[in-house]
Amino acid sequence: MSVESLSPVKVPVLRRPAALRHLGTPAALALVLGVLYLWVSTQELDSIEKRTLNRTYIVERVTEHLRLSFTAALLVVVIAVPAGILVTRPLLRRATPLVLVVANAGQAVPAIGLLVLLTIQLDVGFRTAVIGLVASAVLPVLRNTITGIEQVDRSLVETARGMGMRPLQVLLLVELKLAVPVILAGLRTALVFAVGTATIATFVNAGGLGDMIVNGIKLQRMPVLVTGSVLACAVAFLLDWLGSLAESLLKPRGL
Repeated sequence: MSVESLSPVKVPVLRRPAALRHLGTPAALALVLGVLYLWVSTQELDSIEKRTLNRTYIVERVTEHLRLSFTAALLVVVIAVPAGILVTRPLLRRATPLVLVVANAGQAVPAIGLLVLLTIQLDVGFRTAVIGLVASAVLPVLRNTITGIEQVDRSLVETARGMGMRPLQVLLLVELKLAVPVILAGLRTALVFAVGTATIATFVNAGGLGDMIVNGIKLQRMPVLVTGSVLACAVAFLLDWLGSLAESLLKPRGL
């Protein structure tokens, strides 16, 4: 028998599809929400708790919470990504520290204090809450946009210029395309941060799951408090999971 016939046979490795690697979070959330539902179902709810722990009220609060979070995230992208691009251009590079200081101020100020100051100027409502959320969440996206663009290999940029690409083409097709994973990581952070901060939007009459949490504390109703808190956490994990899917789908091949 030849030596070649004794060589080990290579067995192909079966890899899980990319979609299956992301099913852990929704499965865990479904399990937690199922346990929460079963626990609430076993409680003897009084009239106050029944007015809160019903489908209509919960759907309304979750919808308000998502509306606050997504509106703030959209405005953060519109503000932070262009600002991050501008300060990476040679003419405005010196303004980077100043822009970061301004963005950091919004996150350094306690969220409840910032909402109070905004309420004095703008009155209570949805707009006030969104402005507070944007000010608090703009830093991660801005910083990651700057970092992502600056980490692009300069040789690739010079090669693109040598091929005759215009500055805008180099920015869109090379720098931003390679910086997408870093920018999306910042957006994930901002989204989760916005979901957590949106719970205090109830203090400016903007609704959200904070209503349930505050009512549970004030009225000393543990089922209401636990339900509001778990739902807020579930929304944060869900949005983070959606962000991870977006990263996988938008990540350039080969990275």
